[in-house]
Formats: sequence, C-alpha cells, structure tokens
Amino acid sequence: MRFKNKGRKIYKTKEKNYYGKSPGAKVLSAVLTVFLIGGIGFIGYSLAEPVINYTKKQGDESVPTTEGTTAPEEPVTEEPQEGGAVKDDTGSQPEEQVNYELYKAVSLSVNDLISENSLELALSAIQKNEEIEYIQVPLKVRGGLIYYAASSYEAQQCGAVQSQLTLETIRSAIINKGYKPAALVSTFYDNILPSTFPGTGYVVYGTGSQWIDDDYDAGGKPWVTPYSEAANEYLKGIIDEISAAGFERIVCSDFVFPEFRESDYALLDPQLSAPDRYLALTSAANLFYEQIISNNSRMILEVSASDILKGRTEVLQSMLLPTNTVIVEINIDEIKQGVSDGWTLYEFTGTPAEMTKKMLGFITDKLKGFNVGVRVTGTHITNDEMLDAEEEIKKAGLHSYVFG
Repeated sequence: MRFKNKGRKIYKTKEKNYYGKSPGAKVLSAVLTVFLIGGIGFIGYSLAEPVINYTKKQGDESVPTTEGTTAPEEPVTEEPQEGGAVKDDTGSQPEEQVNYELYKAVSLSVNDLISENSLELALSAIQKNEEIEYIQVPLKVRGGLIYYAASSYEAQQCGAVQSQLTLETIRSAIINKGYKPAALVSTFYDNILPSTFPGTGYVVYGTGSQWIDDDYDAGGKPWVTPYSEAANEYLKGIIDEISAAGFERIVCSDFVFPEFRESDYALLDPQLSAPDRYLALTSAANLFYEQIISNNSRMILEVSASDILKGRTEVLQSMLLPTNTVIVEINIDEIKQGVSDGWTLYEFTGTPAEMTKKMLGFITDKLKGFNVGVRVTGTHITNDEMLDAEEEIKKAGLHSYVFG
C-alpha cells in the first residue's frame, strides 16, 4: 500500500492590532451602554404583557406570583379510557380497582327462554336488588345452540335454533320488569355449525378432511375456527341481529381454541402452532366490536376462570382488544372438581364464596390492565350463597358482577 507524502504543514498566525481608548471615549462608551440596556429592558417589559395575553387560551386563569417565590404546580391527573382502571404512577397495582363501566346483572338460563310463559316466570322470580341493572339472556351458548328465533339461514339449516321467542319479545319482557336487556353470545366454542358446514371448522392439513377433537366412538366433535371467513360472518350476523334489536350489552364469550394435543398439531395447519395465533381471536373480537358499536350497543368480553389457569385465554391482549371490560366466569360446578394446567392441580373446596375468593387469588395478577367483573355460576347455589360470593368479589376491589 502506498502512502501519499503530504509534506510539512506550515501554520500561520494572524497578528491583531490593539488600540487603546482615551479616558473621554471610555466614559462616553459606558454612558451609551447604560442607555442601551435600559432601552431594551423598557421595550421587553412593554411587549411582555400583550404577548402573554395573546398566547393565553380563553378561560385560562392568571396565577399570581410574588418575588422570590414559585407558583405551585397543579397536580396532573390522567383520565382513564372509558371502561378502564385508573393507572398507578408508582407502578404498583391499587388495592381497589376503580371501574368506569359497572355491569351488575342476573343471568337467566336457557330453560327460561323456551316460551314466553317461562320467560315471564323467570323474570318474576328474580329477587329485588337495587344494584341489579341488567338481565342477561344466553342467546347463543357453548356448543352452538341458539335460544331465540334467529333469522340466519345457516343457524336454521344446522338445527341450532331451539326457541321461537323473538328478540323483541325477550327485550320487551325485560324492560317491562324495569331492567335493561343484555345478551350472552358464545363465539368459537361451536360444534354444531361445522357439522353441517365443514368449511367453518378445522381441517386436516393437506387433505382438507374435517378435524374432530376425539374419535367418533368417544364423542368427537368438530369446532368452529376463527380462521374461517364464513364462520366469522356467521357469528357477525348473529351479533348484528341481537345488537340491532336493542340489547344494550353484548357479552361475547369463548374466544378460544380447542385443547389440542401434540398428535393434533401434527395433523393441523402449522399456523395453529405459531406463537401469534392469538391474532385470529383478537381480529375476530375487533370485527364483532365494530358491528356492535354500529348498532349503538356495547361489547363486553367474557373469559373462563378455569381457562385462565390453563393458559387458554390468549385473546387477553390488552393492546389489541377494542374493549378492556372483562367478565370472568367462575363456574362452581366445574372448579370444585379441580383445575389442572398439565403441571399443577388447583383444588377448590368449601362454600361458593370461599371458592370464589380462592380463584380470584390465583388469577387477579393475570388480569392487570383490564376492567374486571365476575360471573358466578352453578346449578345448586342459593341466593344467600350468591350474596356471600358478592361480598368476596367486593373485597377483591371488583364491583361488577353477574349471578346465574
């Protein structure tokens, strides 16, 4: 490698000439400097007030200050988004969660929706409680059955419709009793639709044959998949019909995948093994939310407490969900059998209130960032046991709840 010979650098210096001032010139210079500083100060003082008045927004108040003191700063508070919990600037979770969307409801059963008479009897049997604002009706339940006169062609063809009560009949009966109507809609826990329309369910990768969750002899069933456009349109249509009929809250549940085994993953599309598969669930939640909002209703998400322990609530991605109000269902009949995540067996004994308290202790940390309510369900829970469970819910700092 050759190096260029830059040669010797020559540095030059520039001489400065200094001229001394006479005493008279020095005095004159000082006087002029004083006048110049005073003039600048006067002009600045004259212009300051008009500039401040010009830039101050209408409605702002002047903050008086005195020399040597600083005006105290007003505390800044961050208003939470609607339905959210107040954030703690210290990073710690507040002892009591402040709910900005309270949802206090009694849920009817599917048997209450068989006929108009059964609906009236169920509504009349509800014990008066000044805190209860909504009556929640299960219009589409786990498994896929529908308990109103759905107009959907697919619902009628697959035999999902189990009641001929119209949405207007149900809504009017609830309002006439002094309550607001709300609906519970199960989404992807649907084994009926894909039995008639296989394209809405999971298929074996490469062959296109229908996947079921067990052998036929063992009662294996197909499941609706969030990756099916036809399935999402079916659910969207049902949600549109219900929200447009005047139901003020639509509680959407069962945003879940089946409990796949390793042998199932070997048969299914590789995207079901991907860590970002939750995007299919959150995308569906956003689709349904937009439809509900367009009908001037509100969406609430429901998840199972057992699924939280099992790690099956992938939909709980707070940054991707359109709503952060979440109802946690604690099914007493289910959890008293124990809940296993494959590594740990969670056991629950005692009264419904004691089991509710224990479950909330397990799952509260997994729900940070959400506006949480609790739904306690069970076949043989008395009214007094429900009230005891309500007290445990309140002690946990939660004030939204659903009974039944």
